Amino acid sequence: MEIKPYFRKVNYYETDRMGIVHHSNYIRWFEEARDDFMRQLGVPYSKLEERGIIIPVLTVSATYRKHLTYEDDVKIQLHCKKFTGVKSYFEYEVFDMEGNLCVTGESSHCIVNKELKPFRFKKEFPDIYEIFAEAAEEGPKHW
Repeated sequence: MEIKPYFRKVNYYETDRMGIVHHSNYIRWFEEARDDFMRQLGVPYSKLEERGIIIPVLTVSATYRKHLTYEDDVKIQLHCKKFTGVKSYFEYEVFDMEGNLCVTGESSHCIVNKELKPFRFKKEFPDIYEIFAEAAEEGPKHW
């Protein structure tokens, strides 16, 4: 399945006094892009949580290359780089509409139950496990 990029427009409240997007907002945009990614896979977070699956953030980082400003249109390309069955790793690229790479980022996530404990994902939820494995560039299906 081909994942489409996530598009958005910079809101005024996301900018600082200089009119530039505040760095913290890119982390929020990464989350918006992951939410869109999950919806495209057919497993939005709401459905995962209904089944008792929680996916908290373990790490997140961003590298800023070119600033964005109010009303800029933005394209965010997300790649699920790796899925182990216990953790997933994502990479992000944020572009302006001229195709300039503005920000890159990474995040890692663990997959736990409602009690925040690891579980046998492949055994308990094979349908969702397979979706995640197929979406990842590296993972159990590649080993």
